[in-house]
Amino acid sequence: MSAVELYTKGTQVWIPHAEIVWEAAELLEDYTLSKKSISVFTASKETKVLTIKTENDLPYLMNPRILLGENDLTALSYLHEPAVLNNLQYRFCQKNYIYTYCGIVLVAINPYTELPIYNIDTIQTYRGQSLGNLDPHVFAVAEEAFTKLEREQRDQSIIVSGESGAGKTVSAKYTMRYFATVGGSTTETQVEKKVLASSPIMEAIGNAKTTRNDNSSRFGKFIELQFNKQFHIIGASMRTYLLEKSRVVFQAPDERNYHIFYQLCSAAKKLPHLQLDHQSKFHYLNQGNSPTVAGVDDSKEFEETVIALNLLGFSEKEQDDMFKIIASIIHIGNIEFTDSIIKVENEQDQEGCAIKQNDKHLQIVSNLLEIDEKEMREWLCTRKLISMRDVYLKPMSVQDATTARDALAKHIYSALFNWVVLMINRTLESEVQRHRFIGVLDIYGFETFEINSFEQFCINYANEKLQQQFNLHVFKLEQEEYIREGIEWKMIEFYDNQPCIDLIEAKLGILDLLDEECKMPRGTDSSWTEKLYGKCSKYPHFSKPRFGTSAFVVNHFADKVQYESDGFLEKNKDTVIEEQINVIRCSTNDLVRKLFNPESQKLAPPRTKLKVISAKPMPSTQKTHKQSVCSQFRDSLNKLMTTLNATTPHYVRCIKPNDSKAAFEYEPKRAVQQLRACGVLETIRLSSAGFPSRWTYIDFFYRYRVFCKSRDIIKTDIKKTCEVILKKCIKDSSTYQFGKTMIFFRAGQVAYLEKLRADKLKECCIMMQKTVRMFICRKKYLRIRKSAALIQRYGRGVLVRRLAQEIRRTRASIKIQKYVRGWLKRIQYQRLRRSILGIQTRARGFMARLKFLRLKQNAAAIVIQKHVRGWLARRSYKEKIRKIIICQSAIRRYLARRQYKKLKIEARSIEHVKTLNKGLENKIISLQQRIEGLNKTNSELKGYQNEVHDLKLKLQSFKSKELEIKNLNNLLIEKNKLIEKLEADIKTERDEKMDLINEQDRIKQDIENQQKLWSQETAKLREELENMNEIVRANEKGAEENLKVRLEEEKLLIINETDSDREAYQRLLNEYHNLEQYCEELKSQIKVQGYQGLHKRNISDLSSISAIDEVLLTANVPEDYGYGSVRSTVSNSSARERLEDVNWKVEGTSENHTPSTSDTTTNQEVEASIEQQIIDVEPSSDLTKADVSLVIRLQHKLSTSERERLRIQKRLDELDLSPKVEKAKTEAEYLARISEMELINSQLNEQLIDLQNSIKEGNGLQQLHKQLATAQNELQRRSEEIIQLKSILAEQTNNMKTILNSKTHTGTHGELAQAYETQKTINKQLELEIQDEKAKYLAYEKELKLEIEKLQEDNDRQQRILSANLLGSGQTQEMAFMQFEINRLTTENLDLRDRIDSINENLRKFKKREKLLLKKLKEAGFDLANDTHIKTNGAVITSRNEPTIRKKDRAYLGMFSFKQGDENIIMKQLLNIKPRTAVTLLPGLPAYIIFMCVRYTDYINDEEKVKLLLSSFSNSLKKIIRKRLSDFETTALWLSNVVRLIFTMKQYSGEKAFQTNNTPKQNDQCLRNFDLSEYRQVFTDHTIWIYQGVVKNIREKIQSLIVPAILEHEEIPGISGNKPSGSRSRLGSSSSINSPTGSQKPTTLLLQELTNHHKILCYYGVDAGIISQIFQQIYYFMCATSLNNLLLRKELCHWSKGLQIRHNLSHLEMWPREKNLDEAAIQSKLQPIIQAAQLLQARKSKEDVESICEMCSALTPPQICKILNLYTPVDEFEKRVPSDFIKQVHAKLQERQDNADHVLLDVNHHYSVRIAFTPSDICLEDIEIPESINLPMLVKL
Repeated sequence: MSAVELYTKGTQVWIPHAEIVWEAAELLEDYTLSKKSISVFTASKETKVLTIKTENDLPYLMNPRILLGENDLTALSYLHEPAVLNNLQYRFCQKNYIYTYCGIVLVAINPYTELPIYNIDTIQTYRGQSLGNLDPHVFAVAEEAFTKLEREQRDQSIIVSGESGAGKTVSAKYTMRYFATVGGSTTETQVEKKVLASSPIMEAIGNAKTTRNDNSSRFGKFIELQFNKQFHIIGASMRTYLLEKSRVVFQAPDERNYHIFYQLCSAAKKLPHLQLDHQSKFHYLNQGNSPTVAGVDDSKEFEETVIALNLLGFSEKEQDDMFKIIASIIHIGNIEFTDSIIKVENEQDQEGCAIKQNDKHLQIVSNLLEIDEKEMREWLCTRKLISMRDVYLKPMSVQDATTARDALAKHIYSALFNWVVLMINRTLESEVQRHRFIGVLDIYGFETFEINSFEQFCINYANEKLQQQFNLHVFKLEQEEYIREGIEWKMIEFYDNQPCIDLIEAKLGILDLLDEECKMPRGTDSSWTEKLYGKCSKYPHFSKPRFGTSAFVVNHFADKVQYESDGFLEKNKDTVIEEQINVIRCSTNDLVRKLFNPESQKLAPPRTKLKVISAKPMPSTQKTHKQSVCSQFRDSLNKLMTTLNATTPHYVRCIKPNDSKAAFEYEPKRAVQQLRACGVLETIRLSSAGFPSRWTYIDFFYRYRVFCKSRDIIKTDIKKTCEVILKKCIKDSSTYQFGKTMIFFRAGQVAYLEKLRADKLKECCIMMQKTVRMFICRKKYLRIRKSAALIQRYGRGVLVRRLAQEIRRTRASIKIQKYVRGWLKRIQYQRLRRSILGIQTRARGFMARLKFLRLKQNAAAIVIQKHVRGWLARRSYKEKIRKIIICQSAIRRYLARRQYKKLKIEARSIEHVKTLNKGLENKIISLQQRIEGLNKTNSELKGYQNEVHDLKLKLQSFKSKELEIKNLNNLLIEKNKLIEKLEADIKTERDEKMDLINEQDRIKQDIENQQKLWSQETAKLREELENMNEIVRANEKGAEENLKVRLEEEKLLIINETDSDREAYQRLLNEYHNLEQYCEELKSQIKVQGYQGLHKRNISDLSSISAIDEVLLTANVPEDYGYGSVRSTVSNSSARERLEDVNWKVEGTSENHTPSTSDTTTNQEVEASIEQQIIDVEPSSDLTKADVSLVIRLQHKLSTSERERLRIQKRLDELDLSPKVEKAKTEAEYLARISEMELINSQLNEQLIDLQNSIKEGNGLQQLHKQLATAQNELQRRSEEIIQLKSILAEQTNNMKTILNSKTHTGTHGELAQAYETQKTINKQLELEIQDEKAKYLAYEKELKLEIEKLQEDNDRQQRILSANLLGSGQTQEMAFMQFEINRLTTENLDLRDRIDSINENLRKFKKREKLLLKKLKEAGFDLANDTHIKTNGAVITSRNEPTIRKKDRAYLGMFSFKQGDENIIMKQLLNIKPRTAVTLLPGLPAYIIFMCVRYTDYINDEEKVKLLLSSFSNSLKKIIRKRLSDFETTALWLSNVVRLIFTMKQYSGEKAFQTNNTPKQNDQCLRNFDLSEYRQVFTDHTIWIYQGVVKNIREKIQSLIVPAILEHEEIPGISGNKPSGSRSRLGSSSSINSPTGSQKPTTLLLQELTNHHKILCYYGVDAGIISQIFQQIYYFMCATSLNNLLLRKELCHWSKGLQIRHNLSHLEMWPREKNLDEAAIQSKLQPIIQAAQLLQARKSKEDVESICEMCSALTPPQICKILNLYTPVDEFEKRVPSDFIKQVHAKLQERQDNADHVLLDVNHHYSVRIAFTPSDICLEDIEIPESINLPMLVKL
């Protein structure tokens, strides 16, 4: 069919666009040949009409949507520019993929951000993978080059090109990193580091900031990585091209000089002798006005540069001289010239220039370069001219002097640059002859600017040469492919840029004319341009510019470039004044003289093919003219092309996506320019000119078999079937060709086939939909019809029932209405009647109340009237009475006054006087009689007066006694006050209760803080103890179950930590065995080569052994069985005790917690293992010497761990036996005394009352004397009791009983006293607990301090030993090691002596008690004569009178005897057993034989013999395993036997933990004299080593089967429907069908391999638990390998492939169940790949975000997002995953707590090995040695 038929309505096309280059559009009509225009609707919502003159004017067709984002651009059906741009833009912007294949070219787009795709996991994943099997990556190109280097034995080259800022340097750096990783030698590890270390140095001196790139390489370089015959890197060399010297003296705006200048300025304070300052103060550094680079710290970069210089062997003197030269260049730029008049004798003065006398920069330059300042000052301003006869000195102008100064600076920097390259090459050189090399070319890309000069011309000239080589190589590959497939082809026309190259380098070309003009005395740029116009106009690629005569235009392969001729001659000459150079040559600085010595450039590294100097040829003789820059560049370029043509090239084209350096932003204009310039579009054009689309026959058939019927399929000839399909679909046979293995299609044919396939599938879908819809509709109709009939039947019944119900309801409602209405009327009548009665009642009551109120008011009024009238009457009466009295008073006053006057007159008369004195005499007589009586009474009173005086004296004495009594009362009052005070104390105690609780909390907090400082483990134990106490006190139900759950959690935590420790230990053990094996290889190499000593290494060239030691010293590994550093030991010893540290004696981990009767721990076993391994290595080995310090650290850690274990055990015992709270002391005595005091107080009160009564009665004196005497005695006796009472109160005892028994308090106070007593008891208990805790933690603190002091002393001693180890000789190290061993053994010996003494003392006590008991038994009548114990030679022999029963005439003891010296012969015979012979014997027979020999040595108690026996076995085992490590049967045999030996040693060790399943006979056969726990650990290490060898063998066998079996295999071929692909040397999954193993399914092969290995392991009797662990590791390896491949293969990420992967995995899931292995543990290792397959099958809508996140629990968030990004439909019927959905999933995944950030799994990860103890039921006495083993020296006892 013709391409015109594809232009139908709705077809997607590309049309040109001014901004985005190409725009998507859709045809609005069908196109025919008769039409001259066609209408399209663009993506910008516009309608355009395109003019079509010929078919070539038709717009480009758009590829199908399923091809969007293809890994290879050649896989696109339509190969043209818009398709390439769109695919790159989609991959870069939408998927963030920076790499894309374009045939043999890798297109790399600079992301301008860091991406996590260059780690070691990625390198390992790409290792061994063919190009195209995984996603595009620079590592894939590197792997392709390395693979071809190995297979084809041909040199390789990787050409990295692109414009500035495209990422060439980074791509080259990662390429070298890949080679350094996969080609790293095991002997010379520093070579790779040096190769990588050269990058910072070259970036510092050769990279600069430009407007396009912050780290632009301003030179080209070609790095050769040299390999030996084993393809290990042995050296490297570097060639440089065209350094941009002009940048040293000039920078454009927003650009910088080379980085090294700014780095030195940033380190000015560190290097004061350079006299540098801020870069803005120097002319050569401030012209660009951009002194800094965003995100770059020049000081840190300087430190990295210095580190790299040190690593590459630059001495401090050389570095200092180098920095001086660079600083001098900076100062040269600040030398200023001034116009001056030069006076010359006898001649006319001349105009010239001069330098100021005080110019400090010239002085600094002279000091730094160590040259003569005066001479340099002279020749900076003067030039020497030499004629035929005379020599003239001509002063230079300021401009000429400035130019000469800049030329000198450029020349110095160029010489320094070449010297640095030379020194790097010398450091990277190797003494070993190289076998092959891989070259990495990092060279500038095609450049075109507004003003293009000499540098751009040279760069574009180099790109023309490289493009020519690229075109020839692509054309060659294309034609070779056609020839190999045997198809008919025509010569493909491709762009040949040889005419452009001839224009540049041919005779009388641009370069030739430039050199000729440079030789002319008066040659100028303009004259050279005129010559170009005249000589080069004949070339079609040369033209004149439209304006001006100082430029010329060259039509390069990428674009036309106009070059300005100004400066061409000067830059080509590269002249510098010879006198200035001579001044510098006279420098006293060695490096300066070396730089400018012509002979120095002739030095080259020995034994190298190519001269590793800067690409600048050396002059042959001094008389020859200096070669121009362009000639040098042309020669070096030709040499480079010769080198590249001799290699197999690989291409990396770097693209700069935008000029703003924004991350993941794509500018189509800039991209298309670079794609045209770098040849990518030319590759596309070459591919599209031929047959770009290729399909293998089987893939084509599976994809397009829908076009043929079953009768058309020829099963025996797929090729014939494909021909039938193509004849039906494509009429034009010239559009495709049939090759030998694949079909070739012209461009667009695959798209046409895809269109036909889509139409066919659409028709099939429509047919299926029609049939299914008819079936669904018919079923729906019948269901509706049946439902309608049922509904009608049930509806009619419902209606009838509803009618009957309505009738019944009507009748019932009428009745209800009748009764309701009657009821309502009755209710209404009754309510009305009640209302009327109520109204009447209330109305009558109201009327009655009103009447009563009136009557009451009338009565009240009458009463008021009565009282008012009475009051008025009384008031009137009282007024009248008052008035009457007033009248009476006045009258009486008058009468009295009149009577007074009358009496006054009478008194003055005599009669009145007589009347008054009448009877006076009688009165006087009576008075005299009375006086006499009074006198008589007076005399009597005087007698009484004396008596009163005496009584007063007595009264005073009584008063004094009364005061004393008052004092006693006061004392009683004080006691009462004291009681009141106690009442107050009750209240305060009540308040202090909370204070005590708070105080307790504070003390607990302090204790917890101390625990955190001391040990976190103790805090956990304390918390657990408190929780357990709370549970016990509360007596809650289910406490025991909760405890079990918590113990299980702690147990799991312990197991996890143990696994991690074991894993780290086993990893170190593996490294140790690798080092041992490497040591053996070195010894064998030394013997072969005839060397007497080992290879000497300098500090900068350490071996991998030292690197491993450094890892051991610096790794943060937790207690890997003693393989931790001293620092980690100290930190771990201070950890808190936890329940994890309790020995739970879990079966399965018993080998790590083996109890020992002699207190020997697993750590001691590790120590013995390490010592034994060190003894095994010869003393002369460097490894032994390097490991002495490690052994010392390990032994110290082991002893520390032992002390820590004992301390933790002691602490646990203390916590278990913690003292209970003491009971309060009885207060009976105090209570009795208090009661007695209260009784006495009451007696005193009674005596006081009696005394008062007696005083009143008069006999108080006697009573008082009596009471005082009694009180005095009583008070004296009771004073002591009062003091005791006070002391008791001070001690806060329960003396509140006094309140209860007191008569002055009520019952409320008694209850308060009881509450107080209870509270005091609680407080006392809390105080006792606090004091107990304080005492314990004080003791703990003291113990920790003592331990810290011991650790400090040990640490100091270890540091001294380590320093002696590192600085001293081997003898010093051995002496220090022996001294350390002596000290350690002495300490242990003393400890053992102390323990023996204590045991002997206990034994003596027990014997004494035994004698006493025996004596008592004899006295009681028991006779012990029949059961006596007789001591013979220290052994206790029990003799019984009862007869013994024997089964056989001869009873064997289960041991083999042998003679001294037969150990090596025995082990040689045992270890040389052939695996096939061992299968016929008892499983584990060698292990039993060895142990029975051990039993014999134990029986005779020969320690030396057992050591020789076990050491011989260990050494022989290591030799046989090293020799046959790749033999799976041998490793399986000895894995089984070593494990059985370990189990047997445990079973017969005498330890109770291993005797639970033993028979009494086996217990009797236990070892009596030896503790072999240390040897158990040694053999455990051997087991782990052999285990890892077994795993490695299985991995190597199945590695090539994993990806085909899990990812690529299809149970139904073609079900996944592979998409169209370019098939450029990258075959799909179906390629395996035609492979030799295609007759068998990959899954079957994989399962067969697993089954075979499982059978072998079972045949040789390997423990079932170890077999399960082996296949757990293998399943993890299969999962990691398949998942990593899936994450890097986009073509596998679709729904149907997920279904197929899940099906393939189901076979692997069933296999462990069939083999009775640990199914759950093994299948769990497949969860990541299983969940990845489920993710491919899952729905991907917004509602499924949460379910997907929950389903993929074993995948990390980056892995999930990666799979969703890779998901690509294989048909147009599927939808791509929306970006919004991926963002939602990513946001949901961020909520996870353990968010891991790795994408790829570590395939080399090893799980820890757990050797669970399994006892044997085989009796040792029944074991016989077969004759096939040939051990006649063993005698069975």
